[in-house]
Amino acid sequence: MLTLRKSADRGHADHGWLKSHHSFSFAGYHDPAHMGWGNLRVINEDRVAPGKGFGTHGHRDMEIISYVLEGNLAHKDTMGNVKGIPPGDVQRMSAGTGVMHSEFNHAPEQTTHFLQIWIEPSKNGIAPGYEQKRFDAEEKRGRLRLVASPDGADGSVTVHADAALYAGLFDGSEAATLALDPARKGYVHLVRGELTVNGQRLSGGDAALLAGESELRLADGKDAEVLVFDLAA
Repeated sequence: MLTLRKSADRGHADHGWLKSHHSFSFAGYHDPAHMGWGNLRVINEDRVAPGKGFGTHGHRDMEIISYVLEGNLAHKDTMGNVKGIPPGDVQRMSAGTGVMHSEFNHAPEQTTHFLQIWIEPSKNGIAPGYEQKRFDAEEKRGRLRLVASPDGADGSVTVHADAALYAGLFDGSEAATLALDPARKGYVHLVRGELTVNGQRLSGGDAALLAGESELRLADGKDAEVLVFDLAA
């Protein structure tokens, strides 16, 4: 079964310096029908104004992935990490027993556009951790590149969760398939462009929620960038 969730149906918040779309219930947006999908809890599409950002705040027992689309995200945390996250990098922060961090856009004129993703961990109370790796466009062109997994397979970042994340770029005749376990859940988030997912046409910001499916088919892309999640049910 495939359920289409249109971009316009997401929650929206405009704080002036921050414009955000919420795929699932978050902060002031609450929708009992969209509390998460499997162990995927949050996908926030955030646009942070120049010179603004999230001040120091805390997290616990969550695997957090940042995926930057435009601009640069400056990360600083209580583990001693001070990093810039540009487009093409995937950052994973394991909050575990507790971590404080901040995220800023220090550019004077450019908006930072990024996705923040939260996945529920397989085990609570682990030591906090951080990892960041680059995946160039060539690695994602016309295919699904594994970028996060429980065992760090194929050079992906390691998430302490029963979940895998793939990223791909598709245009024209480029296509890909991915075998799915029907007992698990799949989630496709189209970052931008247009793409056909198992026969359904998606536009930027749209999502496809999959349950009981044995295969994912991606085709007919138009400047498409996509994230695909393989999730515990």
